[in-house]
Amino acid sequence: MLNDYKVGKLMDQQLLKELREKFSFLSFDPDYGERLFFDNSGGSLRLKEAIKVKEKIDLLPDCPERYHQRATDLNDMMDKCKNDVLSVMFGAESGSLITDLTASQAMFKMVSTIIENVEGTNAVTTNIEHPSAYDSLEFYCQKNNKEFRVAQANVNTGFVDPEAIADKIDENTILLSVIASSNISGNIMDLEGMIKAARKKKPDLYIIVDAVQHMPHGTLHVEKLGIDGANFAPYKFMASRGIGFAYVSDRLSKLPHQKLIAKDDREWELGSPTPSLFASMSAVIDYVCWLGSYDSIGEMSRREKYLKGMKKIVLHERALLHRLLEGSDKIEGLRYMENVKVFADDPDLTKRDLIVAMGIQGIDDEQLRKDYQDRGITVYERVNTSVYSKRILEAIGLTGAIRVSPFHCHTEEDIDQFLCVTKELSETKRMSKLIN
Repeated sequence: MLNDYKVGKLMDQQLLKELREKFSFLSFDPDYGERLFFDNSGGSLRLKEAIKVKEKIDLLPDCPERYHQRATDLNDMMDKCKNDVLSVMFGAESGSLITDLTASQAMFKMVSTIIENVEGTNAVTTNIEHPSAYDSLEFYCQKNNKEFRVAQANVNTGFVDPEAIADKIDENTILLSVIASSNISGNIMDLEGMIKAARKKKPDLYIIVDAVQHMPHGTLHVEKLGIDGANFAPYKFMASRGIGFAYVSDRLSKLPHQKLIAKDDREWELGSPTPSLFASMSAVIDYVCWLGSYDSIGEMSRREKYLKGMKKIVLHERALLHRLLEGSDKIEGLRYMENVKVFADDPDLTKRDLIVAMGIQGIDDEQLRKDYQDRGITVYERVNTSVYSKRILEAIGLTGAIRVSPFHCHTEEDIDQFLCVTKELSETKRMSKLIN
């Protein structure tokens, strides 16, 4: 069980060496030199094969909506990806796939379909949602004269308690939209508890999940959870920008939605697809399955390989998170550095993805991001002057934070490098205080 490893488990060194060779620009930018990329929540390090196969397919002129051999090959490629996403990633035996330019657009599509076609008077979300989920719900509630209800996160923990969700739901609630894990703190929400509490109030409630942050760091069994939709972004999962994916349940697909009239209800795509983007995502799933089958004995299904591969990713990232927070005999962790503050710092690492929100007392977050950049480390500041961050930060009592988001291809040495730079910055600030 994943939760048996409270502080994670590092991957075998040989495996880690092999997988790191599959990524581009792990330790340098091709134009600006050496750097440590700890902004994977903004768009992850790229799997070489995911980009190579995209370029290879993009060079072909063939339209997949034809009948010659190349068109057939392209359709087979896309069918493989669709099956990979639905059954291998999401564990779904039914349902359909939405694709759009971005995961945010897919979210808007799911929300609009439900709000505009299901009877009821209100819809519920939380105050820590990404703007694509929060704003889409508010927009379509206003457009259709529905009440927009917002459950509040626990300001002390950064989690949304199931009871807070249940308090907002009644027999007239149309939709519940919740995030799987926070894109600022990395806190993994209690989806099972939330959904159970919500469905106790209204059994046939439609529920969708923003899984963009969580899917590169964990798994989501959509049918076991009993949700109607979940989206994710390949560019945050080692693949290409330019496409977003979403699972939708059969009952959601039966609602009126944009499609060619002659096509089946389960069809959501409009126009000619881009086969290379499907191939890129399949390359990522191939990679996770390779991780799962590495040093394994016996036959496994593709889903089993994927789950085992993700388990290795989860445990390795948890071990990196533990070292980031607790440190080692080489250097203290963020929790113990003078002037350094870790926000929404839940001690149970099984409830967290590999993201840390932190700051150094006395240093403005935008300046701190620049200080890290000057020392070859890419992180990102989330500040309440940004429309993308303001509501989420203030929901957990913050005005700003540095978001540190490594990836499973990073090493203990990478974490230690970040900690050394952080200690240098915190001590520089302390010395300037003493001088002044």
